Amino acid sequence: MKEPQNQKFIFDIAESTEELPISNELEKNKAVKFSPKNSIFLKKNRALKQDISDRRITLPYLTKYEKARILGARALQLSMGAPILVNLEGETDSLEIALKELKERVIPIVIRRYLPCGKYEDWELDELLIE
Repeated sequence: MKEPQNQKFIFDIAESTEELPISNELEKNKAVKFSPKNSIFLKKNRALKQDISDRRITLPYLTKYEKARILGARALQLSMGAPILVNLEGETDSLEIALKELKERVIPIVIRRYLPCGKYEDWELDELLIE
């Protein structure tokens, strides 16, 4: 079974870290294959995503808590055998590899920020400013 490459995980900061998904174990998040029917859906989805990004409330900065949670989760995934998404230059520690993946913005995780009203905003790593 071949796994999709452009798969993203929605990562809720309030979740526990006991059961973190590894990409080859996730069955429900399959990539959408391109077809003429899907092209209309993708155009609508891009327009909706752009419309939502114009109305976001939270700031586009990755907080130190989100960074710590993402690094810990990704390091755990790497230590459990998840594929490495960057070229290694002598790194052997899973936390160092996760940090390198974060700097290159290739970690397939979406951050879900809950608002006081009960709604939430989803942010991808390439949309956030990382310090």
